[in-house]
Amino acid sequence: MKVAATAALPVSAGNLWLHELRSRILKNTRLLRVWLPPDYDGWGAVRYPVLYLNDGQNLFDPATAFAGVHWQVGETATRLISEQKIPPLIIVGIDNTKSRADEYIPYKSKDPRVLNAKGKCYPDFLQREVMPLIEESYSVLKGPENIGLGGSSLGGLITLYTQLAAPGVFGRLLIESPSLFVANRKILDQCRRFRNWPSRVYVGMGTREVGNAEKDEKIVADVRELEAILREAGLDEQRLKVRIQEGAAHSESAWAARLPEALEFLFSS
Repeated sequence: MKVAATAALPVSAGNLWLHELRSRILKNTRLLRVWLPPDYDGWGAVRYPVLYLNDGQNLFDPATAFAGVHWQVGETATRLISEQKIPPLIIVGIDNTKSRADEYIPYKSKDPRVLNAKGKCYPDFLQREVMPLIEESYSVLKGPENIGLGGSSLGGLITLYTQLAAPGVFGRLLIESPSLFVANRKILDQCRRFRNWPSRVYVGMGTREVGNAEKDEKIVADVRELEAILREAGLDEQRLKVRIQEGAAHSESAWAARLPEALEFLFSS
């Protein structure tokens, strides 16, 4: 089903289109924000890799971003493409909703308190609703080597969970400041038993995520444990990059600052 798009407000780099998606799986409506590279002509002669990112409001425009700070996705991708550090690609921002915590957490949780966890439905939402809309509306390449998924905080948690629930769909993961602590670190227990990891994984984290020394130490330790799990599963330096950034906080600006390195690692040839 090809869904008509309407042009978004102008962004500083690239072309941004909006689609309204009514989800039968999650029973709500949200926007998909589709950023097209400068050379995109829409005729289908050239097909592009695609990167899906959670929390779409925070990616392209400070007017819609949390606290008015965005990831500068369009600006960063445009620069890296022009410098030939990454190939032209399509980037899809998937807006969150008022049920963000429920949708991004796949387990019952006390911190944050989530009793009606819908995260187990999120991989199906991506595969059965989001991806078909994009694939029918735009000239995208298929196959896991051409498809990435990413997010930050709880959006990073659901990115990691989606890989576990839907192996072989996404070949590149961008995981920023993931909330690994949720449900007594259950995601880490699941990762230990998993082996079908994608070709490239980027994990970013700051040393001052919450500004509490004891909590920050635990947060960094969790990421180091995730790194050890992935190394044990066979991900070498070519497949896994972990960036622990000294002094960086849990913020859109920190994720924007690490985005160039992440995109280049994930999508360079």
